[in-house]
Amino acid sequence: MQRIPVRFGAELRRRRIEAGLSLGELASLICFSKGHLSKIERGVKAPSHDLAQLCDSALHADGQLSGLISAPEHSTPAAPMTEADVGTPWTLRMQAGGESDFVAFDPALSGGGALPTTIVSWSLAPPLLESGETNSALPYFRNVFDEFRRLGQLFGPSVVAQLCIAATSALRGMAHQAQPAHRDVVLRLASRFAEYTGWMAQEAGSDAASLWWTEQAVQLAADGGDDELAAYALIRRAELALYTGDSVATVQLARRAAQQARSVRIRGLAAQREAQGHALVGDRDACRRALDRGAELTAGAVAPDGTDPVLGSIHLPDLTAFVAGWCMHDLGSPAEAVTLLGDGLEAIPPESRRARARYGARLALALANVGEIEQACAIAELVASHVALIDSATIRADLLRLSRALNRWPKNPTVRRTLPHLAIGLHTHRTGPGTPA
Repeated sequence: MQRIPVRFGAELRRRRIEAGLSLGELASLICFSKGHLSKIERGVKAPSHDLAQLCDSALHADGQLSGLISAPEHSTPAAPMTEADVGTPWTLRMQAGGESDFVAFDPALSGGGALPTTIVSWSLAPPLLESGETNSALPYFRNVFDEFRRLGQLFGPSVVAQLCIAATSALRGMAHQAQPAHRDVVLRLASRFAEYTGWMAQEAGSDAASLWWTEQAVQLAADGGDDELAAYALIRRAELALYTGDSVATVQLARRAAQQARSVRIRGLAAQREAQGHALVGDRDACRRALDRGAELTAGAVAPDGTDPVLGSIHLPDLTAFVAGWCMHDLGSPAEAVTLLGDGLEAIPPESRRARARYGARLALALANVGEIEQACAIAELVASHVALIDSATIRADLLRLSRALNRWPKNPTVRRTLPHLAIGLHTHRTGPGTPA
């Protein structure tokens, strides 16, 4: 039962009389009945917060009357979250047609083989879109994709992948409701989210998940009239083979991608991946031919029109030089690698942590192998700090090689200071299936 603040009625009556207003005049000013106001002054009826505010204004009470009653129900502060609230597990099932089911479980009542107790469930129906609504929503999703890419430079897959999966599902559902004229565009954008999810899976160390999401991206793109993503998927598969040391598969997949691709850019990326495969086995001539072909193709590639997100790396200022430096190091020419990589690290923006870590790891490795220990250690510490944040299995593969290279100078004081930093970067790795060796 609501408590009636007796003091409020007495104070209201005092201020009303002091203002020279009759009960009826005040009632008229605040648009309440005279009888209702009389009951409040006599303490028979509880005042509402709205009435108190109106009386404050009419009697120039500066909030004194409102302060005599409790805050309205809707403004009551929520109880602080407990550890159990924060730890509540939930699931979100996303269906192909756009339907979703959210379920939160009670962690205190689960376990022991019993089915978890549901706290709340929520079913989301697919959107019913009018003509033109899908097209107007696409620019927002396009901007979201660019933001997710930037987020992927700052944080690890555990953050970014969940967002990308949800966006992919939302667009896939929208495609079912979209008008035929807009459906292809929606599906192509969904494919880019799915492809980036595959990249995040690879960074998390799960090659199986990376391949699955890449295939989902290929199918979504094909349904949207884009078969070029299938060629790029072969380059992604070649990259997975590269990190497992399979030079033959790397070269074969890259060549298949070049044959299948129509765009100059994808053919250029395929040539660069092929060069990396040749470098793995020390085939210098084949590597240089592929590098030259890649450089020529990427230099002649037409700038993207911005309709669809660009496939491949966009955060390295000179991808051609980076790949060439990578290859020279793997070919046993670290001095050439240092020359090619040069001052490129400084050209990468500080907020692009993933790109800086990837570039820095290769540069530090080359510097260590030409004996430039001080420089190598300085960059190695930067890389280790970034890797701890972005959680990259692929960069950790280079970080491990760098740690082994620096261990050749165990008595060097700079190396002894740097190695614990590298150990921390390697220790935060979450082992998963298909983790690069």
